[in-house]
Amino acid sequence: MYSLKLILKNTFRHKLRTFLTMMGIVVALLAFGLLRTVITTWYGMVDAASASRLVTRNSISLIFPLPISYYEKIRHVDGVKSVTYGTWFGGIYIDAKHFFANEALEPKGFLDLYPEYVLRPDQKNAFILDRKGFIAGRKLVEKYGWKTGDTVTLKGTIFPGNWDFVMRGIYSGRTRNTEESAFIFHWDYLNETLKKTAPRRADQAGFYIIGLTDPNRAAEVSLAIDGMFRNSMAETITETEKAFHLGFLAMSEAILVAIRMLSMVVILIIMVVMANTMVMTARERMGEYAVFKTLGFGGGYIAGLILGESLLICLAGCMIAVVLTYPVADIFAAALSDFFPVFVVSRTTIYLDIAASVFVAVVAAVVPARRAMTLTIAQGLRRIG
Repeated sequence: MYSLKLILKNTFRHKLRTFLTMMGIVVALLAFGLLRTVITTWYGMVDAASASRLVTRNSISLIFPLPISYYEKIRHVDGVKSVTYGTWFGGIYIDAKHFFANEALEPKGFLDLYPEYVLRPDQKNAFILDRKGFIAGRKLVEKYGWKTGDTVTLKGTIFPGNWDFVMRGIYSGRTRNTEESAFIFHWDYLNETLKKTAPRRADQAGFYIIGLTDPNRAAEVSLAIDGMFRNSMAETITETEKAFHLGFLAMSEAILVAIRMLSMVVILIIMVVMANTMVMTARERMGEYAVFKTLGFGGGYIAGLILGESLLICLAGCMIAVVLTYPVADIFAAALSDFFPVFVVSRTTIYLDIAASVFVAVVAAVVPARRAMTLTIAQGLRRIG
């Protein structure tokens, strides 16, 4: 008990230095936590992917479509429970600054395959029955203030022109990891318009989403589907939903590596700041450590005092950082909601903050603790006065 009181007194003997060190730790851990959350958010779609869903796309690239005639053929493959299809639309609302995910999908099949998109029954029926209807995520609706019955116009980029839609429902996510910023409308509306304006682009889907009767048969069903279209004009690649999303992430792997490296640099900065504080503290107290040794206290006890002080400063800064992480993450998410529709601080990130604090505290205490342990009484007493 006496040792804890001594550690506490030593920690706040130089209040300004301790305060500045703690604030440095807080700022660094906040940056570390946000960077790690960006990484986990990037992988959020992968974590939310279902093992019972497959995605079929053109074997050359996702930008090349597949004939809509593939639908009936895929539906009759053994092991397939249900099939839906869609196309990435890529429209812009007002101007390029107001961009969000928007897709043309076959509505009933999509909503059946994705129960994590929760929609009121009356709104679901209204959406399915209205070819010009669309549904949007709760966050997107709150951002733009839309109401059911409102007409929203998107400017086409992949499919040129102004496209008018009528809002028929607002969906919410069943879990916190479900994206609530998407804009979903009828594939039929897109296709019927293309038949009039660009017939050669009609009757094509960008991808097929397949529900399985048994997730354990994913590989077997994938091979059967791809084998059916081998040597055709539009060969396919069928993969699990998780593998499909990982394919997108692979294109931004360099960015993720850079973010990981930056988060490690932040930890190194904390370490340098903390090590500097502990070295200064230990150097000032060498005379006191010599007195401890004359009273019979061993080098291990003195090292424990130094380590305890280092841990107290780091963990106090960590606690403040953890408390601030959530409101700061909310501000960050609100400012960059177009890029990170789901931005949730995970428990793993908090555990990493704590682990990083303990690691920094231990490493920062090593050098001063070693010097204090090897210090002779005579060398230490010379520093007094």
